[in-house]
Amino acid sequence: MDTKLTPEIILEKEFKKGVRGYQIDEVDQFLDDVIQDYNTFMQTIETLKVENRRLKGELEEAPKRQAAPTTTGTTNFDILKRLSNLEKHVFGSKLYE
Repeated sequence: MDTKLTPEIILEKEFKKGVRGYQIDEVDQFLDDVIQDYNTFMQTIETLKVENRRLKGELEEAPKRQAAPTTTGTTNFDILKRLSNLEKHVFGSKLYE
């Protein structure tokens, strides 16, 4: 999706002059407006590319950050279950009376 034009190409574009051609000043003013818009589009695209790379990086890091709490949660559950079993073994049925 490469563009054919750059702001420089638009700025340097020369039109042939005819007997009943366009007003040069009007064409120049229009091209100036096109250049400004083109620059704005190019800056917006570059900004979006940078943001896209940043978000892709965050997305790649997300599974790494989520893995730790899941493991910790499972480990905590296992520890609580083992403690409960140990209490039952040590104290027997007295604990639940």
